[in-house]
Amino acid sequence: MMEVKIVTAQDLAGAVSIIDVCSQRGAFRGEELAGVGRLRETFLAEIQEQQGDAPAPGAVATPQVEEEPAVDTDSDE
Repeated sequence: MMEVKIVTAQDLAGAVSIIDVCSQRGAFRGEELAGVGRLRETFLAEIQEQQGDAPAPGAVATPQVEEEPAVDTDSDE
């Protein structure tokens, strides 16, 4: 008998959050963006399907990324 593994909406929302954070940090090259975007949209559609009449895909909470302070490399200290 095969074991059935279920990926929950929470699992997918976590993956979407990771994609969003990586995108904000510039982790993807230009040629990768279309594929990453398609995967993100697929995850959001599955989340919406699993949750029925739950909030729209855009309502998935996305963690805010804190900007690191700029480093002044021209300093003569």
